[in-house]
Order: sequence, then structure tokens, then C-alpha cells
Amino acid sequence: MKVLSVTSECVPLVKTGGLADVAGALPAALAGHGVEMRTILPGYPAVMAAQGQGPVLREIADLFGGPARILRGMLDGTVLYVLDAPHLYGRDGTPYLGPDGKDWPDNPQRFAALDRAAALIAAEGIEGWRPQILHLHDWQAGLTPVYLRQLGVRDVRSLLTIHNIAFQGLAPAHLLGALQLPAHLFNPQGFEYWGRISALKAGIVFADKVSTVSPTYAEELLTPEFGMGMQGVLAGRAGDFTGILNGIDLDVWQPPFDKPAGKVPLRRALRAEFGLPEAAGPLCVVISRLTGQKGLDLLLEALPVLLDCGGQLAVLGSGDAGLEAAFRDAAARHPGVALRIGYDEDLAHRMIAGGDAILVPSRFEPCGLTQLYGLRFGTLPVVSLTGGLADTVINASAAGVAAGVATGLQFHPVDAPALSRALRRLCALWQQPKLWQRMVRNAMAQPVGWDASAQTYADLFRTMTD
Repeated sequence: MKVLSVTSECVPLVKTGGLADVAGALPAALAGHGVEMRTILPGYPAVMAAQGQGPVLREIADLFGGPARILRGMLDGTVLYVLDAPHLYGRDGTPYLGPDGKDWPDNPQRFAALDRAAALIAAEGIEGWRPQILHLHDWQAGLTPVYLRQLGVRDVRSLLTIHNIAFQGLAPAHLLGALQLPAHLFNPQGFEYWGRISALKAGIVFADKVSTVSPTYAEELLTPEFGMGMQGVLAGRAGDFTGILNGIDLDVWQPPFDKPAGKVPLRRALRAEFGLPEAAGPLCVVISRLTGQKGLDLLLEALPVLLDCGGQLAVLGSGDAGLEAAFRDAAARHPGVALRIGYDEDLAHRMIAGGDAILVPSRFEPCGLTQLYGLRFGTLPVVSLTGGLADTVINASAAGVAAGVATGLQFHPVDAPALSRALRRLCALWQQPKLWQRMVRNAMAQPVGWDASAQTYADLFRTMTD
């Protein structure tokens, strides 16, 4: 089974969120299930620095405003195709934002170029290899099925995976010509969305199958509360829409201990690294973008409850300027709160290894990966009851504790009072060492790797080609 993954980011080369982790892990995970997955990725500066020396497999004279090349690279034993287009990708900033923190104005062209290149590979093959399926990730790959139609490709199927429906790839209608899109599909049954082009809607409408990253999020996306205007479009594809839970790379996220006691020296070291004193309660960690979606304003409201119970908080993240300032203020006023602005992968590992609990109070969360890292390391997740958080954490309710299966805490509704109650419950559990250690062992025993989900993807791919 030959599959080409079309993605705007991929670990370890470029990452802004969980999409990169999924795109990086799936090829190796699927290899054990009879699927050969190769990946095409834009040639950002970091990608070119790591992979830009490979052979040129194809030259494109004009790809949305300039010449481009497709280069061959290798990533963790799997083939990587790098779309080298300096006029689109050779610039500082993130994959989506300039140094000023604003979207690149030519983002529609930048990712249409990725989609066009993927469609060309599907149409003509590359180095004697031609995919049977294109696995499209988020809006950045959403125009690919439209280009497949334009090129007359009928024997290559496509699966669009929605990682976060909040990002819909909107562009003004006057770019139809510039993006080489067929005008007759710019209508409510096509990729038109309130008078604009939507790359995400194009993918939802024209891909053969649509998936998202957890079963609960798939159900939520069909509702006005979570569907963000796309619920009707997804309802029209209900028979082709499914939720497949993400996994994590078990080799990358391998705890350096196999028993709860192994966390003790790591907790001590983490407190020292963050300048936190010893405390009577659990050391909680947050590793997140600091945004309203992640519910971190709710955590600020509930923080006094955690501190009053003897708990502590260490935060790693960046994002909304107001939230950054509020967490700085909290750290300045409370000796039990510490903050690092930015992102540091090694520090994230140390925080999850040394923390007692990881807090994920998201207002919505398609899948979530940090709670999976927490489970793997016995760092008990405290999560809102939404999306993949609902699918992966077994609540320490009276029934869950009595049955001996609890792995963390869930709270609902997603507001500060409910989160406060969960934090109070967390601290009460901490005061019962035998019960706490049992929960830690339960968490570490949870299957959070890719094997089951990779099998589900492989089965789906086979149904698409039968």
C-alpha cells in the first residue's frame, strides 16, 4: 500500500503543534501494517538546512510565482520529498507567521503550491513510485483533491485528516485565478464559504474520506458548539467521516523509570530547576500554547485552590500576550508558581518526567498529546471532558477509584469552578499515597502508542482501494 502524506510540518524538522508529531510518527507506525508512507513537506529554511542536499527529482518552472524543485531526503528511515520553492518558503518566521506575528499574506499560494506538487506526484509518479492514496493533513493540504480533479487523476484516493477545525484556510475570492482553482466549484456545494475560498472545506467536500483525531471530537464536530461553521458540511459527509485517536512515539517518550518511586529524584530536580521549594502537595505542570482555547485563563482563576492545598505549578509555553503577563504576575506573587516563556523540547521531557500531574483544561481539544505523555510517565492528567481528552483519561470518580482503573481526573463543565473542584480532588488524592501510586501505575500501563491506531488507518486505506 503506497501512501503520500501531505503536511505543512513534521517532527523533528519543523513543529508548531501536534500535527507535526503525528506526521512524523505515522510513517514508521504504518510500516508494520503493510503501508509504505512517504511524506512531502515545504522546504522551509530549517528543512532545507537538514534535507536540502538530496537529489533533484523534479523541476517545476513556475509554481505560484517562481521556480520550484522536488528534492529527495530521508527521515528516520522513510522517504521525504522536500518542495524547494525559495520564493514561498525561504524566509524567517514560523511556517505560517512572519516575524511580526501575523499570517504571511501569501499563505494561500504557499500551501496551494504544496498541494499542487502532491497532485503532480499522484498524477505522474516520482522516481518510479506512485501513491495509491494521499493522506492530507489540515487545511494546508485541503486543495489537493481539487487539483487531482483538474489533472484528471481518478485512480488515486485521498483522506483528509482534520487536526483542528478552528483553522480553515480562508482566502479572498479574487485569488481564484491566482490559485488556479476552477471557478465552477466556487459555490456552496464546493469550496466557497461565505464568499471566500476555504481550503479546509475543499478537502472536506472533495476528499474520498475524512477523519479527525479522536472519536469524541468527530462527534463534537457535528455540533454548532464545536463545528465552527463546518458542522453542516461534515454532516453531509457523515458516512465517510470517522475519528481515529492519535498515539505517541514510545521510543521518544520513554520514561527513565518503571515504578512510581522513580519520579522522586526527578521531581526534586525539577523543583530545583524552576526554583520551587519543597511542598506538601503535588507538583503540577503545564506545557502548552498560552491561548484561550487551552483554557489557561481558567487555570489562573482556579490557581488559588491549588496553592491553598499545598500544590505547585510549573508552566512552559508562549502565546497570548495577556496570558503571558498574567502568568508572569502569578509567578512573581507566589513562590509555588514558576514560568518559562517559549518552548524547549528537552525541558518538556523533564517536566513530564518530574511532575506529579499535568493540567490540560482546554475548552476544546481534538486529541491532545500532552495528556498521553503524562499517562506514559505516570504524571496524572487533569483534563476537561472534551475531544480526545475524554477518550484517553479514566476519571478518578468514585466508581473509577472503586474499580481500581482511574488514570487521572476529568472535569465538566469547562469553567473555573469545575477546574477548582478537580484541583481540590487532585490534592486530596495526593494525600492518599497508596491510591495515588495505584493511579500512577494505571496511567503508565495505558496503551498510548500508535499500534492500534496505525492498524485502523491501514484498514481504512485498504477499504479506500478495494
